[in-house]
Amino acid sequence: MPNVRVLVSDKLAEAGLQVLRDAPGVDLEFRPGMSEDELCEVIGDYDGLIIRSATQVTPRVIESADRLRVVGRAGIGVDNVDIPAASRRGIVVMNTPTGNSVTTAEHALALLASLARKIPQAVTSMRGGKWEKSKFQGREIAFKTLGIIGLGNIGRIVADRAQGLKLKVIGVDPLMSSDRAAELGIELVELDDLFKRADFLTIHAPLTPETKNMIDDAAFKKMKSSALLVNAARGGIVDEEALARAITAGEIAGAALDVFSKEPIDGDHPLLSLDNVLCTPHLGASTSEAQERVAVEIAEQAIGYLQLGIVKNAVNVPALPQEIAERLKPYLDVAKLLGSLVGQLDPVDVRELRVTCTGEAGELGVTPIARAALAGFLEHHLEEPVNPISAPYEAQERGIRLAEVKEASDRYATTVRVTVTGEKGIHTATGTPGRRGEPRLVGLEGYEIDTVMDGPLVIIRNEDRPGVIGSVGTLLGNRGINVSRMQVGLDEQGGQALAIWNVDSIVNSDALDEIRGIGYVSSVHTLRL
Repeated sequence: MPNVRVLVSDKLAEAGLQVLRDAPGVDLEFRPGMSEDELCEVIGDYDGLIIRSATQVTPRVIESADRLRVVGRAGIGVDNVDIPAASRRGIVVMNTPTGNSVTTAEHALALLASLARKIPQAVTSMRGGKWEKSKFQGREIAFKTLGIIGLGNIGRIVADRAQGLKLKVIGVDPLMSSDRAAELGIELVELDDLFKRADFLTIHAPLTPETKNMIDDAAFKKMKSSALLVNAARGGIVDEEALARAITAGEIAGAALDVFSKEPIDGDHPLLSLDNVLCTPHLGASTSEAQERVAVEIAEQAIGYLQLGIVKNAVNVPALPQEIAERLKPYLDVAKLLGSLVGQLDPVDVRELRVTCTGEAGELGVTPIARAALAGFLEHHLEEPVNPISAPYEAQERGIRLAEVKEASDRYATTVRVTVTGEKGIHTATGTPGRRGEPRLVGLEGYEIDTVMDGPLVIIRNEDRPGVIGSVGTLLGNRGINVSRMQVGLDEQGGQALAIWNVDSIVNSDALDEIRGIGYVSSVHTLRL
């Protein structure tokens, strides 16, 4: 068998390069700093390409890559890779999503310790020729309560290290089961309870529409006046202006941030002038060990795929035979949207996600459809990227069982049904491709319905009484929100209705509160698909 050829076109830690050099059957070419033209000229000679953030893997590069089978990104972000173009050519795109986890977790704890003991302020004072011992009296962190928002890879590492420091750990994660949390020594709580109880808070959640500015004025008012806040996750989760107001007013005692809504931040940022705020320039992943780790990991992953066909940390799904892929794609789209939909409903302390396929969907294969649904469900709650390959592992880490079921056809020729079951309840949604392949929702929470799964949705439950639809339509119209479709499902015996409104823009919280105030309305949810 001929050797596989691997091109490394960005700077990479020497340890990663050595893995490639030492691997039998691998020929390495190390050429950092190539232009797009240079890369297009040579990429056709290689089976694998390993990059960091500098190389742009454009459609033009991929079109020139006649034999390329894998692109490996040493790090998390793959913004510099045209993933759809790579997928169409059957090229697997991999990253190293956990390579920076330990480094980021340690940085969060280092920020907490520095904040509690006022170390940076004391260093600055001494460099100014002062000896202000009494001014910088700090606080012990042992036997205090640490609240962790987000229990993904990084959050779990923080919890483990914090327990070694004798901290009591409480946490919030909509996807973590209470049993799994207990195994990790974490008490699972509601968010408001975490705000009230935590002496220290650290954030390890993704930035989503649901988490954007979740730490706002109202949140700070619920915290202890002695609380310390750390954010080494994503800028935008903490409302930075609200944080400045809270610290100035003494609502919390201090904060340490490694990430900001705008980076680099402006020199006149209000947090920079506050003595009890620490700021670092997004250093979470910046250690020599992390850079070496991601280099070694991506080298091993690329070799594993090229020589053994082992897929790890892929951000796209390897190509299926063209005929099967074309027939399967509409069901994958439906499944992902169904998973996304139920993932945005009220948390149920999920234990199982069950995907049931009928008709052609079942014949083509339940497993890829189920994994697409699971990825859609998880992506709203994870800081790390998730895809149909990584989703089962992420679910297993959280104590979530993925069940795959094939059934005979019922009302529709072929359907995908996603059911999420947990201690606090159950959600179920059913979909099918429409005549033009568009993903349609044909059942939700036991109601029969038929609407397109597209864009922002408002889901309203109410008693089946005259005037509700008109009142909601008028309210939305008065706020300049266009309604493109509206479908109603009825429970005639119970006298209940479920309406789905397809709107052209997100409905803000004030409007949602007004809808809740309409007579006979029992619940309102806004979703983004």
